[in-house]
Amino acid sequence: MSQSPFAAVILAAGSGTRMKSAIPKVMHSIAGRPMIAYPLEALRPLSPAATLVVIGPRRESVAAIVAPAECVVQDPPLGTGDAVRTAMRALDGRLAPQGPIEDVLVLYGDTPFLATETLSRLLAERRRTVAAVLVSGMRPSDPSPYGRFVLAPDGALERIVEAADAGPEEQAIGLVNGGIMVIEASHLAEFLDALESDNAKREFYLTDIVAIARRKGLACRAVELPAEELLGVNTRAELAEAEALMQHRLRRVAMDWGVTLIAPETVFLSADTRLGRDVVVEPNVTFGPCVTVGEGARVGPFARLRPGAVLEEEVHVGNFVEVKAARLGAGAKANHLSYIGDSDIGARTNIGAGTITCNYDGVNKFRTIIGEDAFIGSNTALVAPVAVGDGAIVAAGSVVTRDVPADALTIARGQQVDKPGRAAEIRARLRRKN
Repeated sequence: MSQSPFAAVILAAGSGTRMKSAIPKVMHSIAGRPMIAYPLEALRPLSPAATLVVIGPRRESVAAIVAPAECVVQDPPLGTGDAVRTAMRALDGRLAPQGPIEDVLVLYGDTPFLATETLSRLLAERRRTVAAVLVSGMRPSDPSPYGRFVLAPDGALERIVEAADAGPEEQAIGLVNGGIMVIEASHLAEFLDALESDNAKREFYLTDIVAIARRKGLACRAVELPAEELLGVNTRAELAEAEALMQHRLRRVAMDWGVTLIAPETVFLSADTRLGRDVVVEPNVTFGPCVTVGEGARVGPFARLRPGAVLEEEVHVGNFVEVKAARLGAGAKANHLSYIGDSDIGARTNIGAGTITCNYDGVNKFRTIIGEDAFIGSNTALVAPVAVGDGAIVAAGSVVTRDVPADALTIARGQQVDKPGRAAEIRARLRRKN
């Protein structure tokens, strides 16, 4: 997508007080991905000339996630206007007319549903209307927490009144601030310099630049967008609502690509889950991050695919099977009650019920390698690091601690001993004690 050079500023300095969490708000996950990753992903195809993320102090975890985007620290937090002012110091010398950047796009780190096409549209609309400030608006079912748009008779945006400062007449306005702004870069510094904190929160509101621009005789416009796309997350309840909405989207995309979800509402996907055509997902299946499933595979019911699971074509992973950091080759089967972790399973190999790859010794993780066309009997423990050759058979109930040669039959279990009549003697003795 082509557009004039622009800088993107993502506001992510909020502590998330209403989340009641020690974790920064934008680091809470939706579909297995931190919230802050979603606006960054939406921006990427537009190739901003610069991307700056405004974070609070001691937010190294956020900085690590957003890299290579540039981070600037807002300390102390003095409102959204101050946050953008902090970001602009890092852009000094790069704004038009002195530099290549013509627009500054401001968005928020807790808006996971923004689409690339929407951001492109906002940038184009600002230039088309020659507005100094263009702001996204929406009409949510409950407008009470949002700033209200005050429009002129011709539809131009006159000012934005924050919810805490709105009077009865302004509170009746249904079109509210959606948060996303595109600002003509050549005017931004003078707008920010004119901000004042004489409001209910004693903060510098970025929204006040609309009234400042109008006083200077500059045009400001509002663009109405679907409320769902501008949804922000401020509480645990809103986080749950966002998760539900994201899961609905991901399930719909999967089914549109040829995946069968037997009970879609019971399947939980990650944002990066990759499911091939004609995959069948039974009820109550959970997909962790970085999971790939090849064409024709069948998963579930009650299966859990954790990060790094790769299922190739025609693989069957059945009920109560957990797979983590493991690859199952084409046609492999693990149909019942098994844990497959840190493993490579060859094509057409059968993993019996109750099989466990013992991959962790309390400190380190080790891998299990099983070749093609092998048969692992039920209730087998494979103590890694260990390898099972092509075509080998491991007898049920075995504890395998050494490599198994190809085409070998391995029996690794204690010898059965029968003592006739002893069961009756034991029962009699127990009854006497009682």
